[in-house]
Amino acid sequence: MLTSDKKLFGFKSIRSNVFRGVGAAAALATTVGVASVATAQSTIEIDGSSTVFPITEAMAEEFISAGNNVNVIVGVSGTGGGFEKFCAGETVISDASRPIKDSEKELCAANGINYVEIPVAYDAITVVVNPENTWATNLSLEELNKIWAPESEGTVTSWNQVSAEYPAQKLNLFGPGTDSGTFDYFTDEVNGEEGASRGDYTASEDDNVLVLGVARDPNAMGYFGMSYYLENTDKLKALGIYNEAGDAILPSPETIKEYPLARPIFIYVDTNALASRPEVKSFVEFYLTNAPTIVPEVNYVPYTEAEYAESLNAL
Repeated sequence: MLTSDKKLFGFKSIRSNVFRGVGAAAALATTVGVASVATAQSTIEIDGSSTVFPITEAMAEEFISAGNNVNVIVGVSGTGGGFEKFCAGETVISDASRPIKDSEKELCAANGINYVEIPVAYDAITVVVNPENTWATNLSLEELNKIWAPESEGTVTSWNQVSAEYPAQKLNLFGPGTDSGTFDYFTDEVNGEEGASRGDYTASEDDNVLVLGVARDPNAMGYFGMSYYLENTDKLKALGIYNEAGDAILPSPETIKEYPLARPIFIYVDTNALASRPEVKSFVEFYLTNAPTIVPEVNYVPYTEAEYAESLNAL
C-alpha cells in the first residue's frame, strides 16, 4: 500500500498544500475534534468525496477564519462511504462527485434523512502518466476502455497492447476505489456500465495516494479529479482525450465544456439540520456565496453567480 507524509496545514497555506498530504483530512478532523471538547463549540460534520474535499476544506477554513465560533470536521471516505454516513445521520453534509444512487436514496429515506442536492463546481476527470512517459500523449475513449474494461484484467498488461506504437513496457495502473464517485463516473463513461472495471490495479479513495503512485512509476497510468493534477503538474503529465469530433482535449478550466470526461460535483445537505441548526445554514450560505471566488482557487470550475444564487434562494 502506498502512503504519503501526513501533514496538517494552516489556513494561509492550505490551498497550495492540501493535495500534498494523504492524512490532511484525518489530521484536520482530529485537531478540530480536540478543540470542540475544550471549547464546547458546535460541530458541523462533513464527509465524502476526495474530489470535493479541497473545495469544502477551503470553505471550512475561510468560514472559521471569518470569526464563526464553529468546528467543521471534513473527512474523506469516498462518495459512497460519505453517503453511508450521511444516510445514517452521522454527518449533516456529504461531499459527492456523482449524484446520489437509488439505493442511497432508499437508505436515507429509511432513516428519515431528507436532503437537498447542491451542485458546487465542474470537474474534469484527468488521465495522467509519469512525465518520463514520452510515448503517450492522447487517448481515445476506446483505448481507455481497452485498458480499463473488466475483460482486460490480467490480459492487457503492457503499453504496446494499447497501441502498437507504444513500447513493450509494463502498464501499471492506479485509480479510485469502488467507494469513489470518480470510479463510478469513469467506469460508466469509459466502460459503459457504472462499476464495471478491471480489478488488478492499485486502488485508493485518497487521490493523493494515486498522485504519488503515478509520480513514482515511469510506466504508470492513473485517473482522478483535475485539481489534483493541476496541483502536481511538476510530477504528472496529463493526456488529452479525443472528443466526438476527433479533437484531443487536455483538461483545464478553459476546456471544461468540451472535455469528454467533465462532470458536475455536489454537496448534499440534511434539510433537518438546515432548518434546526443555524450554524449549518450559515455555513452552506457562506459556501454558496463564496464559491465564485474559492472554487477557482482550488482549481475547479465554478458555476455562474446566478446559478449559485438560485441554489442559495432554494435553501
